[in-house]
Amino acid sequence: MKKLAAIILAAMMTATALTACGGSGGSDGASKDSGSKSGTINVNIWDSNQQKGIQEIADKWTETSGVKVKVEVVDWDNYWTLLEAGASGGTMPDVFWMHSNTAQMYMENDVLLKLNDYIEKDKIDMSKYYEGVKNLYTRSDGNIYALPKDHDTIALLYNKAVFDKYGVEYPTDKWTWEDMYEAAKKITEDSNGDIYGMAMNTSNNQDGWYNLIYSYGGQVITDDHKGTTIGSDESKAGMEMMRKLLTVGAPQSVVAETGTDSLFQSGKVGMITQGSWMINSFFTAENHADYAWALLPYADRNGNGTCEKEERWSAYNGLGWAASAATKDPDSCASLIEYFCSEEGQKLQAEKGVTMGGMTGVSDAFANAFEGMDIKPFLDAENYSLYFRPYTRKTTVWEDALQQAGAFLDPWQKPDDAALMAKACDNAQKIIEDAIAAE
Repeated sequence: MKKLAAIILAAMMTATALTACGGSGGSDGASKDSGSKSGTINVNIWDSNQQKGIQEIADKWTETSGVKVKVEVVDWDNYWTLLEAGASGGTMPDVFWMHSNTAQMYMENDVLLKLNDYIEKDKIDMSKYYEGVKNLYTRSDGNIYALPKDHDTIALLYNKAVFDKYGVEYPTDKWTWEDMYEAAKKITEDSNGDIYGMAMNTSNNQDGWYNLIYSYGGQVITDDHKGTTIGSDESKAGMEMMRKLLTVGAPQSVVAETGTDSLFQSGKVGMITQGSWMINSFFTAENHADYAWALLPYADRNGNGTCEKEERWSAYNGLGWAASAATKDPDSCASLIEYFCSEEGQKLQAEKGVTMGGMTGVSDAFANAFEGMDIKPFLDAENYSLYFRPYTRKTTVWEDALQQAGAFLDPWQKPDDAALMAKACDNAQKIIEDAIAAE
């Protein structure tokens, strides 16, 4: 591993915010032994909700390959620390997940197994995968370092018992962000602040405030990954709506201490926005019968009271299955990855409720994987507008900076001050532009 790569990766791994496709943690250590043709392929993931299903899919591959697979969970923070240590000269797992925050740097530094020859030999049709996920793991020179594992979307989760208690009508597909604000305001005011109408973790951008920017016509990162419109009037309108929601929601000090998911499951908030990768956490919760999902609200920019496709947006992201360039058994690792990402493997993933697929047209069964809970809004989101989670070569540099003083930390903490949000958007424009220029 090049010394420069180790330095860059070490700096990049300082980001610890849980983002897309995250989940509940697991152990704090990776497997020490690497796979071989006579041994076991070691697979590391960070989401314990997915471990059982992925192990079952891997075991099905073992039936024909004869190679055993061990799937281990490493919590998000330790996952990247251990992977960086392995990339810098230590031992890496054989097969593991890649994420949009880090993929560009790993692909540039000879850490990942190049999959092109396997894809060509086995005639894998790359056009079947979601374009944003496929493009993420394909370098500019055409080399492919991961196959799309999944994709996710965002929906609105609400507690029917809270809505019933305060006489608020349930969210519908006709809800605007303003409707969400009014519902949250009524719950918060009628409960005298004992229950908050909504909660949003501002550090979780993909399932939160990013969607408001796009709904109102802005872009965090432009399609060419070389710019931003976060300082535009459209983005400011979205962030003004975000500010209003925060004034009737749980304060960020409370969210930071307890977390949106815990606040929701304890009955302290009526609504949160959340990603499809977290469905199982609420499906298995004690009060899950009270929980229901709805489409994210839309921004009525056209003023006709009807949701146009371009007015409702959901972020989507996708993990990639990658292998270590230093694995002792690259052929078996590539074969396992191909099976995970095959139509059969992807359909099994959906049927078992692991996640929606990275391949288009294979996720219908996901809607039926959680008996008694309607999770169709995650699939329905694809009938409107999707945008791939914003990224650049060094995403975490500007993402982390946006959370600091001088950017959005100020309006997060003082949402009653409208001027702070507009100023933060202007500052964010410069932060992102400077970060991209320095890449």
